[in-house]
Amino acid sequence: MAADEPALAIVVEDLHKSFRIPTNRVDSLKERAVRPFAPREYRELHALAGVSFEIRQGEFFGIVGRNGSGKSTLLKLLASIYRADSGRIRMAGRLAPFIELGVGFNHELTARENVVLNGVMMGLTPTEMRRRLGAVIEFAELEEFADLKLKNYSSGMLVRLAFAVMMEADADVLLIDEVLAVGDAAFQQKCADAFYEMKAAGKTIVLVTHDMATVEQYCHRAMLIADGQIQHVGEPGEVGREYLRLNYEGGDAAAKLTSGTKDLRLERLWLENPEGERVENLERGEDLVIRGELEILRETPGVRIGFTLIDENGHGVFQFGTGTDEDAGPLRAGERLAIDSRVENLLTPGRYFLHFGAQRNPDPRATTLHVERALGFHVFGGAPSQGVVELPHTSELTIAGRG
Repeated sequence: MAADEPALAIVVEDLHKSFRIPTNRVDSLKERAVRPFAPREYRELHALAGVSFEIRQGEFFGIVGRNGSGKSTLLKLLASIYRADSGRIRMAGRLAPFIELGVGFNHELTARENVVLNGVMMGLTPTEMRRRLGAVIEFAELEEFADLKLKNYSSGMLVRLAFAVMMEADADVLLIDEVLAVGDAAFQQKCADAFYEMKAAGKTIVLVTHDMATVEQYCHRAMLIADGQIQHVGEPGEVGREYLRLNYEGGDAAAKLTSGTKDLRLERLWLENPEGERVENLERGEDLVIRGELEILRETPGVRIGFTLIDENGHGVFQFGTGTDEDAGPLRAGERLAIDSRVENLLTPGRYFLHFGAQRNPDPRATTLHVERALGFHVFGGAPSQGVVELPHTSELTIAGRG
């Protein structure tokens, strides 16, 4: 470790965790009475498989992944809510887990009483928590409702109070699971300011979230988990892009042959990235590189192909195509044509599809092959837009009359 590098706050080594899930549920007393000794079958769910990583003191560390990827299980292992099957977790300093806002509240008690009770649960003395009571109630904007029982609170009031209590944790390491989107816009900004203060104060924070904008806004580093294994650890922007790529994989274009003859057959169609790898999604600004193969089933003088690009609502965006060289001579049965198209990507983030069509020459009026949604893909990255394309443009605003 370098002399100026912060010490390690969390070290996780080869962590494994599995759950036994019953395959047959027994939901009623009658079922238990009729079959009291029936064998119960289970399947093994491997939530984490050999996870290892390190977090340094003062780091704001994000954990992202699809639902069921194992990230919440990992957070509960770090919080000692679950016990690992094997592996080791080492942690330096006092820990405060916030897996779900409001857990531990007693709805028969008032807000004031709950604040003091939760403060004691976090390790503060009753006297210290009473001293902080006013700040908590003020932060939650609940001054008029401080003596009201929580059973009469709305869900929004509850999460505001829970978040305000969380801010008072005098812990070295905080474990937080999806709690930033609480309250209205004004309160969310207040929460954002509080997190910046915690970050500036050098707290070690582990945040599980699906929101890539939150990861890039707060985190120093991030980690992507999929199927219980670490896929990527690094700079938040890189991890966010990997997460979006993973999230969009396996999308079904729902291809449908709407017109076809015995002249041509579309064998394959795919997208490639700049490195020549097959992909199912593109980052904003990456060219659309479309490749495929078309088989000739019956001799023909030539072939023309065309694509129609549509958005997820079926609205046409752009048409393009090409034809075979007329001087190449007739195309014979069994020959294959390689499709190679490249389109500058001005598309905004979203889901898009390509319709494919082909015609035999010399009769361009006769469509011999048409495949709806022959290829589907996502464009990701950047802020959402009201349109489907982002055209190059310049804009200038000046004060009229000033020389």
